[in-house]
Amino acid sequence: MTLYFEDLAVGDEWTGGDYEVTAAEIIEFAEQYDPQWFHTDLERAAEQSIYGGLIASGWHTAAMSMRLLVECFLSEAATLGAKGIDELRWHKPVQPGDRLSIRAAVEEKTADSDRRGTIRLRVETSRADGEVVFSMVGLVMVGRRET
Repeated sequence: MTLYFEDLAVGDEWTGGDYEVTAAEIIEFAEQYDPQWFHTDLERAAEQSIYGGLIASGWHTAAMSMRLLVECFLSEAATLGAKGIDELRWHKPVQPGDRLSIRAAVEEKTADSDRRGTIRLRVETSRADGEVVFSMVGLVMVGRRET
């Protein structure tokens, strides 16, 4: 069933995911998009960093979070893209072996026109121990039912 703007209410919540992060994907992403040494040097330099080892780029963490968000909610909704992101935060570094899951909740909804509305969607990505590693508020456009 497709979820339309009218089907969503403030307080609606979705959870999902069990994504295991690997060193290989951290390095591959970083080499292409964020080639800083603490994202690419598994053997030497990353271990000497303040993180004590290899960490994922924050942008990689955001991309993994997006994947989890699509799987647990957006694939079921009549989404039309997003207007932007508020409150983007990287709370803790993501390391190889971390298992990520996501929680998303509707904070606000606004009808933009007879064809779409916008929801403020708070997203939190956590490790298996429950510690939040990433959060954001997406301004997601959602289609309305045809009248």
